[in-house]
Amino acid sequence: MHQPSQRHRERWILLAKGAAVFLAIFVTAGGSMLLARHTGTVMSIWIPNGILVAVLLYAPERRWLAYLLIYIAAFMLAHDVASGGLLGSHPWMAIALALINCVEILIVATAIHHGFPQIAEDTRFLRLGRIAFASTLVASAVSALMAALILRVVIGAPYWNTADWWFRSRVLGMVIVGTLSLVTLIQQRRMFGHPGSRLRMLRDVALHAAITIAVFAQSRYPLLFIVFAPLLYLVFHYRFPGLVIGIAIVAAVTTVATALGRGPFDLILAATSGERALLAQVYLGVLCVVAVPVALALADRRRLERQVGESESRYRLLADYASDLIMRISRDGTRRYVSPSVKELLGWDVDEFMDSGVELIHPDDRAPVAAAVARLWETGKPSLTEYRVRRRSGDYLWLEALARVAPSPDRPGDMELVYTGRDITEAKEAQQALAESEQRLRTITDNVPAVIAHIDAEQRYTFVNGYVSTMVGIEPSAMLGRTVEDVRGPEVYAVLRPHIELALTGAATTFEYEARYGNRHDYYQATYLPARSANGDPNGIIALTTEITRIKQAERQLAFLAHHDTLTGIANRLSFNEGIDSAIRHASLIDAPLMLMMIDVDHFKQINDTNGHAAGDAVLHEVAHRLQAAIRASDLLARLGGDEFVILCEDITTRDAAEALARKVTATMTRPVVFEDRRLQVTLSVGVALCRGVDNADALMHTADQALYRAKERGRARYDLTSDTP
Repeated sequence: MHQPSQRHRERWILLAKGAAVFLAIFVTAGGSMLLARHTGTVMSIWIPNGILVAVLLYAPERRWLAYLLIYIAAFMLAHDVASGGLLGSHPWMAIALALINCVEILIVATAIHHGFPQIAEDTRFLRLGRIAFASTLVASAVSALMAALILRVVIGAPYWNTADWWFRSRVLGMVIVGTLSLVTLIQQRRMFGHPGSRLRMLRDVALHAAITIAVFAQSRYPLLFIVFAPLLYLVFHYRFPGLVIGIAIVAAVTTVATALGRGPFDLILAATSGERALLAQVYLGVLCVVAVPVALALADRRRLERQVGESESRYRLLADYASDLIMRISRDGTRRYVSPSVKELLGWDVDEFMDSGVELIHPDDRAPVAAAVARLWETGKPSLTEYRVRRRSGDYLWLEALARVAPSPDRPGDMELVYTGRDITEAKEAQQALAESEQRLRTITDNVPAVIAHIDAEQRYTFVNGYVSTMVGIEPSAMLGRTVEDVRGPEVYAVLRPHIELALTGAATTFEYEARYGNRHDYYQATYLPARSANGDPNGIIALTTEITRIKQAERQLAFLAHHDTLTGIANRLSFNEGIDSAIRHASLIDAPLMLMMIDVDHFKQINDTNGHAAGDAVLHEVAHRLQAAIRASDLLARLGGDEFVILCEDITTRDAAEALARKVTATMTRPVVFEDRRLQVTLSVGVALCRGVDNADALMHTADQALYRAKERGRARYDLTSDTP
């Protein structure tokens, strides 16, 4: 009875897993298709393939075919739901695309499974990352070429454009979603940290999500770089779970926001939806290029540290069972006793080793060993020395020797050295590998385009990456051990201090500041995050600083463009609207009149049609230039659009003054406009409103517009004035 019941339960578990995979593929595939259909954009990230690759790597090979069939069925159903927009009504084409996706999935899964039949904590993650990335590029390229051909033949889609977005979406899906799914399957409950640190991890993930959403919830400032700080913080503190959760959050927010036309990419006004989707993919790719190698290097470093620890445990065990080399050595260097372990350790017989001298010690280590022995005889304190000894086979072995002075057991009154040596060759090699891993990690951090630093509780720098020399010209070695105030100076420190103190209390903070280094005056943005040790105790802050001088310059340029006409360089409609509202409020406070002139270029359409748009643009530019020269510095000249100009004057109090300025404006175009070899005669029609007690801009503009209409009715090239002021 027990055996059939066990098989029955296993069958239900397999069915539940299959149903879960079917649902995941259906929801992600259908969601991606529907999002692309309703937003009119291409898919930035194709999620289902990454999910199934993770499932195949986690499942036995004998069940791969079943999961591939589940994928095809879920894809077909998702296509049927979304077929109204993305792929048309060709069911056999959906089958072909599903099979192409399966080819891509099998290439990646087979390559990784061949190199790593089982992924565990001792896996060489850097090598795994290289194999996964290379196979993803190959698989995505193969599937992109095949899919582009199918879509070209069936629906006439452009071949290379289709191959391009297909390839990009599959690569990102594999890198981001595949890694997320595989780590989730492997980690399971450990995905959100150990029981004692889950709330802290949840808090950090929520902070990362909030920062990411805030960046993409606005389209005013290009703040994409802010996301790097919390993402790297998650990677450094939580390794792979932090990496995949952080990248998944950024990918989801970036994809949805870009598809809906929101976020910093919307600042590029002339970009199409496809170009914004490409920028989003490039941005996600940069995040992966920065964060994934860091996570892989940290994983390798952890593996090597574990190997070093295990190696040291083995060496202690060997010492406990007297398998190490034990010797008694007289003051003149004669070996009075050598343990039998020398045969196994070095290959020498006891008698041979007893008669040998210092020639067995590596030439580079003979002087340090001699100095250590002399110091031991002089002080009598135990000495621990590492050096290399030549084995009988000719190669060298690293020994860690502990020696102390002790009375001779068989020569009363005589002192000798009691020596214990153990083999540390593997530990040395592991340390070398660890040093190389740390060097790789240092290389990565030094090339991140931001200054990354650790500041301890006493506000001293304990780590600074090499980019600081590029940004501000200070070498990291000149900063280590010094306080922030010493390095940055009292003026900058006065700005940084409250943020440092806030971060030391456990709160993250992001702020901007400016500083001068030599002849440069630059702007910076800094994010300070609380740092904790491995056991969770606070141990300072992590500071991420980026230079934003170019961004500040771009902001000023954008502000100028937002308030000025690009053709003529004068104020635009937005600037005029702000100016007239302010002028109306000011005039109402002091009960003063306002004058508004509405100006049209006479027969401007004829100028364009006869001489071309270039001539029209030249006329508008010259009109703006002459009007600017004719008015006072306090007057506001703006172009509302086309050939419509306005002049707003706040301190014209009499009708005579208004007419004088109107005549001056009309007379600005007495001289013809020279364009190339032509002389264009241009005239202006001007409507003037001089009104007191104006309630709103629309009323004043309507009055001026009516006056302009009358000026045109009277034959153009003149002005007409409406005034309630004598």
